[in-house]
Amino acid sequence: MNLIIESDNLDDYLEVTNIIDYDTDIIKMIGDSLAKGKLSDIEIAKEVYEYVRDRIEHSGDINAVEVTCKASEVLEKKHGICCAKSHLLAALLRYKGIPCGFCYQKLYSEERGVAYIAIHGLNGVYLRSIDKWVRLDARGNKEGVEAEFSINEEKIAWPINKDLGEVDLPMIYNKPNKDIIYALTISKNRDELHLHWTNEIQYVFDS
Repeated sequence: MNLIIESDNLDDYLEVTNIIDYDTDIIKMIGDSLAKGKLSDIEIAKEVYEYVRDRIEHSGDINAVEVTCKASEVLEKKHGICCAKSHLLAALLRYKGIPCGFCYQKLYSEERGVAYIAIHGLNGVYLRSIDKWVRLDARGNKEGVEAEFSINEEKIAWPINKDLGEVDLPMIYNKPNKDIIYALTISKNRDELHLHWTNEIQYVFDS
């Protein structure tokens, strides 16, 4: 898949924001700890990626009620859905000077007897040492999901099934999608978030 960058300015992929809040002490502490002793951007990116993938739970996998969004919040609570975990991965990498953006897929899903197209969030990461953008999926592995850190062959959580109407979006955005942020921040619990995902979020990127 040929990835497309939204901005040619790498500084846009290093921005600190209210959501990608790597100016907070907890992000800095974990970021410094993970990068300690690592000399290359590839080593740092792999360590950070595996931390977010393996040490931060996917909210659905642990049936968490609360919804997280902001990077520091995901880190503090130790869980988030895929898009929230992508915020944390971006924050930790940006803090260490590694450009990181946001990628999305539209995937077929079925929950509680309702079929819908869900937005799945992952990251695009620029590795200066090899002058290459790679996609990393920190959703969290489980039975049937085996995402890995790879700079050659992409190994993300969900392969696309076009027969089900699934779509792989090639853009690497420098900011997380505003509609997804709205759904994550307005939802008081995962039941409310599920309603947003089935009724509204599935139409993001349609226009």
